[in-house]
Formats: sequence, structure tokens, C-alpha cells
Amino acid sequence: MPAHRSRPRPRVLILRALGLGDLLAAVPALRGVRRAFPDHEIVLAAPPSLRDAASATEAVDDLLPASAPRRGVPELTGWRGDPPDIAIDLHGNGPQSHGALAALGPRRILSYSCPLPDVAAPPVWRREDHERERWCRLLKAYGIDADPRDLMLRCPPGPPPAPGAVVVHPGAEAAARRWPAGRYATVIRAVRATGRPVVVTGGPGEEALTTAVAVAAGLDADDVRSGGLPFADLSALIAGAACLVSGDTGPAHLAVAHGTPSVTLFGPVAPRLWGPPPDDPRHTALWYPGPPGDPHGPVADPSLLRIGAGEVIASVLSHIRAGSTTGRRNGPRPVGANGCG
Repeated sequence: MPAHRSRPRPRVLILRALGLGDLLAAVPALRGVRRAFPDHEIVLAAPPSLRDAASATEAVDDLLPASAPRRGVPELTGWRGDPPDIAIDLHGNGPQSHGALAALGPRRILSYSCPLPDVAAPPVWRREDHERERWCRLLKAYGIDADPRDLMLRCPPGPPPAPGAVVVHPGAEAAARRWPAGRYATVIRAVRATGRPVVVTGGPGEEALTTAVAVAAGLDADDVRSGGLPFADLSALIAGAACLVSGDTGPAHLAVAHGTPSVTLFGPVAPRLWGPPPDDPRHTALWYPGPPGDPHGPVADPSLLRIGAGEVIASVLSHIRAGSTTGRRNGPRPVGANGCG
């Protein structure tokens, strides 16, 4: 008799081939899928650089390397084996992302662009939705419960590399979301005047920016972590920080995921669409209302430039004082029901 072979687990393929902030904003939806399909293998189609971040969500079993320039829709040519049992489009609302999944022949596709005909209340894309709520609402239309507040990550093991430091991340994928380097340097000098250490971080290709900020602020080379830290190192640094200061970019979402106080500077996109939970006092979103801008634009957004260094300094110092008053530890923090904190 032939040897018995167990059948492979059915797979769910989720398409979200974007950046770190996009992945973290989708954590509540990913966890909803994990709970809904406990016996399936959950595969995330995303850039290979996000493999460790995807694992940290505790909702993804494997990563299908997938990316395209300018946040486009990638071809999922790396898929192997049987078609996905379920394919879920968390990438966008256009037919292109739905089509990339449909090309693999899944039994069922859950998306905004082509709702299934048997759904009683088909999901409708709403521009005014917060990103976390948007994808939870998509899943709920298909009977999958997802809580937009379920966004915390576990603290990385071991001691943080710079406990109690203020972490400043001046970069962003697009110039539209980059506050001027000189203003970041002004903030750093004011924070250091209180005796608080400061660490500057930067992503790949941002070495010149982080160097310029550090030199203007009088920091040493040891205070700069440039070139794109591995996710585990960036996560540990932010989890152990007293506060994060950044634009609307991936590290801001990581601070929210770890319960680390943050001051986030918004410009082309309102914080009600991409910002931290508005009822969480650990996070300050600075923003001046104006016409909607292009978050991927080539120059700093006018609304972002309206934010002054003085108000950023006041917000950072307020968080530091609040942490001292409440006895918040600036070192390793135990994992509770909501992650770090």
C-alpha cells in the first residue's frame, strides 16, 4: 500500500505589498483573518524586507516576496503549489490588485473592487475611513470580525539599546512628509538641554539626512543609527524609548504598536486617516488643516511646514514629564494584554 500522505493545509493569501507603516496599520485586519481561519496557513504578499515585521504580528505564517515601484501592484509570480483557498485584497480598491489575486485562481476573493455576489451588504470603499478601520470594515462585510484597536506588538526580548532616549526619525519615503532637517536639529538641542539622550534613526538611503541633522544638533556619530536598522533592532529601540519624534511614517506606527509616547508631524494627510488612536494620551499628532496634499509628493507639504519647532519641543517635553510622573519605565517593559506598556 502507498504511504499515507497528509494533505497540505489550505492557504489564505493576503496582498499588502507596501511599506512598514502600511503593514502595521493592517495588523488588526491580519489578526482578524488569523482568528477566522485557524487551520489555514496565512501567507502575506509583501516586500521581503518586511518578513520579520510580518512575523512580529503573530498573524502571518509565511511571506510571499512581492513589491512594485511607486506602491504599485506586483505580479504574484512567486506563488507555488495549489491556488489559494482564500485571497484577500488589503492592497487597494482598484481592479489591478484584485486582478493580481484572481490570476492565481483562488476559490474565493475578498476585496473592495469586486465584491462577491452572495454578500448581503457588499463593502464600499470610503475615502474618509481611517486606514485601520478600512480593512476591518472590509472583513466584517464578509463575516470576519476584526477590531481596529487590536494593534499592539510584543516587546522585543532583552534590554533596549538606548533605554529612555528620545528617538528622532527625520526621514520619510517622500519629501512631502519630511519636516525640515534644521527644525529637527532645534528640537534635539532642546531635548538634550534637559539631560535626556537622543538617538537619530534613518532608513536606507537617508544617511546624508541623518548626518545633517546630527551635525546641526551637535550629536556624536554613536547617536546615529542610519541606513535602515533591521526590524528587530528598530523595534527594540522604539519599544525602550521615552518618546519618538517623526513624520507620518513607519516608525510612528511602531511607536503606537509598542505603547511608546510619540509626537507625529502630519502634513498632506490628516491624522484622522493615518494617525494614532485619538483617545490615547501617549500620542500627539500635530497637524494644521489645509487642502488635501499628495503624501508621495516631491516637496514638503505646506501644512507640514506650518508646524513650528517650539510646539514640537513642548509636546516632547510634556510626554517626558508625564512619563516621569507616572513612573513609566524606560527600559524593558512586560508584555500585557495589549503588548508593551
